[in-house]
Amino acid sequence: MTAAAPEPKANMGQPVPRYDAHSKVTGRATYASDMPLANPAYAFLVTSAIAKGRVDGFDLAEARAVRGVIDIVTHENAPKLKESKLFSNGGYAGTTIQPLKSPDIAHDGQIIAVVIAESYEAAREAANRVKVNYTVAAPSATFDSPGTTTAAAKGQNSQFKEDPKVGDFAKAFAAAEIQLTAAYDTPTQHHNPMELFTTSCAWIGDDLVIYEPSQYVHGLKNGVAEQLGIDADKVRVVNPYVGGGFGSRGSMTPRTAIIAGIARRLNRPIKLVATRDQGFTITTYRAETRHEIKLGASRDGKLVALRHEGAEVSSRPDAYCVGGTKTTTRLYACPNVDSLVSIVRADRNTPGFMRSPPEVPYLFALESAMDELAVKLDMDPVELRRINDTTNEPIGGKPYTSRSLMACFDEAAKAFGWSQRSSQPKSMAEGDWLIGYGCAATCYPTQMGPAAARVRLQRDGRTRVEIAGHEIGTGAYTVIAQTAAERLGVPLEKVAVFIGDSDLPPAPVAGGSNSTASTCSAVMMVCDQIRQRLFKAVMPDSLTDKAKETVGISQAPTTQAAKSNRPLDIEKAFDALGVSVVEEYGEWKPEGAPLDSFKAMHSGHVRLVGGHQMQDKIAYAFGAEFVEVRVNRFTHEIRCPRLVGAFAAGRIMNPRTARSQLMGGLIWGMSSALLEATEIDERNARYVNDNLADYLVPVNADVPGVEVILLSEQDDHINPAGAKGLGELANVGTNAAICNALYHATGQRIRKLPVRLENIEV
Repeated sequence: MTAAAPEPKANMGQPVPRYDAHSKVTGRATYASDMPLANPAYAFLVTSAIAKGRVDGFDLAEARAVRGVIDIVTHENAPKLKESKLFSNGGYAGTTIQPLKSPDIAHDGQIIAVVIAESYEAAREAANRVKVNYTVAAPSATFDSPGTTTAAAKGQNSQFKEDPKVGDFAKAFAAAEIQLTAAYDTPTQHHNPMELFTTSCAWIGDDLVIYEPSQYVHGLKNGVAEQLGIDADKVRVVNPYVGGGFGSRGSMTPRTAIIAGIARRLNRPIKLVATRDQGFTITTYRAETRHEIKLGASRDGKLVALRHEGAEVSSRPDAYCVGGTKTTTRLYACPNVDSLVSIVRADRNTPGFMRSPPEVPYLFALESAMDELAVKLDMDPVELRRINDTTNEPIGGKPYTSRSLMACFDEAAKAFGWSQRSSQPKSMAEGDWLIGYGCAATCYPTQMGPAAARVRLQRDGRTRVEIAGHEIGTGAYTVIAQTAAERLGVPLEKVAVFIGDSDLPPAPVAGGSNSTASTCSAVMMVCDQIRQRLFKAVMPDSLTDKAKETVGISQAPTTQAAKSNRPLDIEKAFDALGVSVVEEYGEWKPEGAPLDSFKAMHSGHVRLVGGHQMQDKIAYAFGAEFVEVRVNRFTHEIRCPRLVGAFAAGRIMNPRTARSQLMGGLIWGMSSALLEATEIDERNARYVNDNLADYLVPVNADVPGVEVILLSEQDDHINPAGAKGLGELANVGTNAAICNALYHATGQRIRKLPVRLENIEV
C-alpha cells in the first residue's frame, strides 16, 4: 500500500484504483460539451452591466451584421416559460429570478440576451456588439448597504424550521464564571469548478435531450419539463462525467430551459458554453455571513451557556439560507442554548449550496470561539473539547448513532505533534518566521435519500449496474462497482456501471454527502435480491423459508444466506434456474423517509433524511484538524506548511477515493481561510474578481504537506452500507484551525475571512 492507497483498517473496503481513471487520463471521459451534436448552432450569453434597474432597449444592428448570426433572443422575443419554485423551498430551481421574462434587472450579470450563430466565435463577436440602454437604480450590495431588509429566517424559508434552543441561556450566561462574546465574518465565495457551465439541447421530434453537468439529473429533467410545459418523460438529461460541482450544479439554473426553448423554436441543436466570469452570476455561490457567539463556562471548562446568532445575505426575491445553527448548537454538551438566523435581502443573484453549506461558515465562528474560550481558561483547546464531548446532543437529548470526535482528536494530535506546542502566543519561531499551531473540530450530518437501482448478472459473472447517480469527481463509479462486486462475489473488473443519465433508475442529488450512502445501499439491496433468487434455486425451500428477513424498505424478503457474504456457485445456480441472465430492480429508502419518498424520487424532488432529523437518534460524521502556520515577522507573509486531519465516517468504502476527497477538503478549507473571497463593488453591487487570475485558489506550493488519517468506525444505525458521508467533512473547521494557529503565532485574533498579509499586525 502507499500513502495514496492507505492500508484498509477494520470496516473498510479495498483501495482499488478508480473505475474511471483510464478514461479520464486518456481523454475518453465525455463531459457535457464533448457530446457530439448534428449540425449545432452556438449560443453566447449577453449579461447585464448593472445590478438594479431595467433595460430600455437594444441596438442590435452591429450584432446582426456579424456573419453567421442566426438569431438574437431578448425578453421581447424569448420563448415563454412557466414558473418554477425555488429549489431550497421544495422546487427545482436555484432561483426564482427568471431571465428574459421582462426588462427588469434583479442583479449584476443577469442574462439579458442570447446570441445564436453558426460558430462559437461568431456568437461571441456578435454578443460583444450588442448595445443596451438601461435605466439604473441604486442597488443594495451587502450587509449595512442602504436599502437592505433583514428578517428572521424562520418563517421565510420553509426548509429552515427551527432556531434551536434549550434551557435558559440568558440566566445561565449572566451567572457564568467565564464569559466570551465575539463576532465573526465570512465572505462571498464562488465554486469555480474546472468544467464551465455548459448546456446543449437537441430535440428529436417531441423529445428533448439535454447534455449538461448536473448533480441531479432527475431534478433537472423534471424542472425543465415543468418550465417548458411538457411531460417529464419527454426529457432526458445525460452527463456521465461532471467536472466538479461543489453544489453549483445541484439545482436547475435558468439558462437550461431558455436554451431548450430556443432549440425547439429553431428546430436545431444548440450548444452553450458560458464563460468563466459569467459563471459568477448565472449560477449560485456561498453567501457571506456574520455571526455573534456567546459562550459561558465554569472554571473547569464546562459549557453552561451557548448562543449563536447568524445572518446571511440573499437575493431580493429569494429567502435562501443554510442556517448552520442546527449543527453548532448540537456539537457540544451544554444545558442552556439559544440561536437565531436572519436573512438580509440585497440586490444580488441568489446564493446556493456550496460544499458543506451550513457548516463551513457557522463552525468557523463556533470553533474560533472555542479556541478563544480555551485561552481565557488557560486550557489546552483539545482538552476543552474533551470536557464538553457528549454522546447525546443537547437540544433534544437524542443519542448519536456513533461519535468518534475525541478519538479523531487523539489520533490527529499524535500525528501532528501537538504535545510539542508551547501554549503561549508568539513563543515559537524559526528565523524570521513565527510559528503557530491550531486545531478545530469538524463534523457533517449523515444524510441519505431514496434511490433505485437495476442490476443484471450474467452466468459468466459479468454484471451491469444502472443507477442515475453522478460522478462529480468523487469516485461514485468506483464505490458502486465495488459494492456490486462484493455483494455478488464477482471480480471487480467484470462490473460495468452506468450512471449520469435520467433514463436510469433515479438517485438523489449528489449533494449533502449522501451519494455513497444512498446509491450503495440501493445497489446492495438489489444485489441481495439477485442472491435471493440464486440461493433459492440451489437451496431447499425449507431452509430459505426459515431464514427470511427483510432488508431495506419496499423490497422482497431476502434470506440470511443471500444477505450474508456466503460464497455462491453462480454457474450451479444458473443451471438450476435454467437461464443465463438474472436481472432485478429495487427501490430503497432510509428509515424515517416520508411516505411519498418514492413518488418524489421519480418526480425529481429531494427527500434527504438524517443528521439531526432522525426520529430517535442523531447521525454525524466527525473529524479533527490540526494546522501549522508560519508568519514572516517582517513581510507578514502567511504560509501553511502542514495540514493534518483525522476522520471517522462509518464504513469507508474505498480508502483511496476517501483519502482523495478528504485531502481536497482540507486544502479547500485552508483556501477558504487564506485565499478565497469574491470581492464586491459595494457602490454598484457587482463582482470585481470574476476570473481565476484574481479569485485566488491554492496551488501545490501553497500546501506542502497534507496528511489524512482514516479512523475505523462501525455504525449499524444509519443505512445498510454503514457509510457516513465524507465528501464535505474535511473542509469544515479548517478555516477556524487556521485562524487559531495565526493567533498562536502572532497573538492577534482575526475573526474575519479571508486572512491576508495586510490583516496581520506583528
